[in-house]
Amino acid sequence: MNPIAIRLLNQQLVAPQFKEPAELVGYMGAMQAQEYRMMRWAVAMRTRKPSQKAFKKAFDEGRIVRLHLMRGTWQLVAAEDYWMMIEFFAPKAVAVIKGWMSSNNISIPDDERRHISDILAQAAADKGSVTKEDIVRDLAEKDIRMDDHRLSYHIRMAELSGTLCSGDLLPMKATYALASDKVKPTGKIDRDEVLMRFARKYFQSRQPATLEDFVWWSGLNISDCRKAIALLGDTIHVERWRGREFYLTDQCRTRGCRQGRFLLIPPYDEYLISYKSRDISLPEQHKHHAHNNSGIFQPVIAYDGTICGNWKPFIEKCQMTFFDDIHGKEKVEDVWQAYRTFLQS
Repeated sequence: MNPIAIRLLNQQLVAPQFKEPAELVGYMGAMQAQEYRMMRWAVAMRTRKPSQKAFKKAFDEGRIVRLHLMRGTWQLVAAEDYWMMIEFFAPKAVAVIKGWMSSNNISIPDDERRHISDILAQAAADKGSVTKEDIVRDLAEKDIRMDDHRLSYHIRMAELSGTLCSGDLLPMKATYALASDKVKPTGKIDRDEVLMRFARKYFQSRQPATLEDFVWWSGLNISDCRKAIALLGDTIHVERWRGREFYLTDQCRTRGCRQGRFLLIPPYDEYLISYKSRDISLPEQHKHHAHNNSGIFQPVIAYDGTICGNWKPFIEKCQMTFFDDIHGKEKVEDVWQAYRTFLQS
């Protein structure tokens, strides 16, 4: 088994199968979206013809939705999965947020939460899409003032209740919209069915992956993760590699990975963040260049799937740093130009 090549193929980082950004997000299940500008490249680089306009269109139309979900962090999900994900993950996500509030000595009574939620919903309904600054002004008009920290918790609670979701895509600032207007409602789904669908999306797009990887990424407890895998039945199997057990689906892509390829990977990308153990693609001696112990991830360069350097995405001139001497580094310029073309597309 060649786990790096298999991950590159199934994460759609080489020989991508999808044309539309929303289809790609639906296939992935959920994609980390901490960095508001770079989440666009994380999706687009996995499509056949990366286009910023195509991403914006899908995002503005509500076919891709950004919200706080698993592990209390930002993710992108497809519209068809949105309500299913909210119902399934909200209870645990709310518990995580309340834990953070408690550690910061913040308490939000239920009546305050309901009152502010109503105001947020009305603001989004009136304007279509609102920024946090718009919300602050609306609250001030009602003689309500609170610090940014407290307001952020209110917005997260409104997201997890299915009141607010992401609004239109702006260059730099996140916006919020009324979820019932943005995303078409779907019917309730049995919990076991949700578990099975969720596990299928994870393993089809991250394979080969371990049980521990799935537990880390999903934020679910280990018993739920084991049950989810069991629900997949004979569509998934185990292969051992270097003393570890990896799950692969029976439709795993294994062919089509060319050698000598560079990738410019954005911070918080699923290529690293999908796995608890990242040593397969990230050499131990270089992991501090990719992320720190506080969960801050950097833009990295991969060569044939192995992380080998860093790059700077927000400058006009190509600027990269390599950890070791890499053969064929001149080819990186072509990848940089492809990224710059995406920004202008």
